[in-house]
Formats: sequence, C-alpha cells, structure tokens
Amino acid sequence: MTKKMNYKNLLIYPWLCLLPLFFHPSLSCDSVHQACRKLADRDPDLKYHFCVASLESDPRSRTATLEELGVISVMVTISNATNLKSYIFELLEDKRFDPYSKGCLRDCLELYSDAIDTLRNALDDFKNKHYIDAKQGFTSAMDASGTCEEGFMEKEGEASPLTKEDERFFQLCAMDLAFATILDKK
Repeated sequence: MTKKMNYKNLLIYPWLCLLPLFFHPSLSCDSVHQACRKLADRDPDLKYHFCVASLESDPRSRTATLEELGVISVMVTISNATNLKSYIFELLEDKRFDPYSKGCLRDCLELYSDAIDTLRNALDDFKNKHYIDAKQGFTSAMDASGTCEEGFMEKEGEASPLTKEDERFFQLCAMDLAFATILDKK
C-alpha cells in the first residue's frame, strides 16, 4: 500500500520549523546596537562604536540575548588579554627596550596574567547571575591597564609601548562592567 505524498505539506513544513525564530524575543538584528546604545548611555567613557565592533566580532552576537551579549563581551575581553600577553612576550624579546622598560613590561605581563584569572572567575559569577561579584572582578581586572601605564610614567620621558592596547582592554572591561550593572538592576 503506497501513501500519496501531500506536496502542500512538504512546502509548508520547512516554514513551520522556522516560524518560532521570527517570534523569539532575543533574535533581533539590532540587539547589539540596542545593547551598546544602552551601555554607552550609562557610561560616557564607553564608546558606542567600539562596543558594536567588539561584540560583532563574535558571530553569535547576532542572535544573542542581553545576558548572552554580556558573556560574549567577557569572552572577548579574556581573548584580548590573552593576545596582549603574547604581544608583551614579543616586546620583551625586542632589543630596543632598556632594562627599565623591560621591567615595566614584565610587570604588565604579570598584571594581565592576573587579570585573565580574575576575568575567568568573574565570567563564572556573571553566568551564575552573581552580578555584584562579577562587577568586583571586572573592576579589579580593569585596573591592570591603568597600573601598567603608570609603571612607564614613573620614569620621566618613558613612553609606554602598550598605551593603545591598555586603552582597548580598559574599554572592554568597561563593557563587561556595564553589562553586569544593567543586568543587576533587572
């Protein structure tokens, strides 16, 4: 006994499978832009376009909820700090730097190593909705960039080779902190 195929059902079925996607509240083309606008409005030091570019670097951000964007933000920050450590290792091999600069670079390396551990713990807190603890971790990690820069400024005429990278890390931590602050108030 052969069943007759209903071709109308075959045409409708794929659309029915996709239908829930159109009504899912987290799936907004503008979710990154909306989140970054909200973050930048709360923190005048946080740059809107930097926020958008940072989050959009992860393809998962296109369909993410606010909480998921926060997780993505922290993961981008951890990745940035890890890459920064590698860059500092390269600078330590560079013969252009005198012993004072290399000492500062070693201090920065240690600061960013500690920041990575702190960010990983803060990410766990964030995922578990312990936003107060997460905010403390993000604030602590954020200090690495300023402390790194200060080390170079202690010697007159010394310029940090990490100024741009330190500013980027600071901005990323500011995003993480802003996400935790917004979600803590929900």
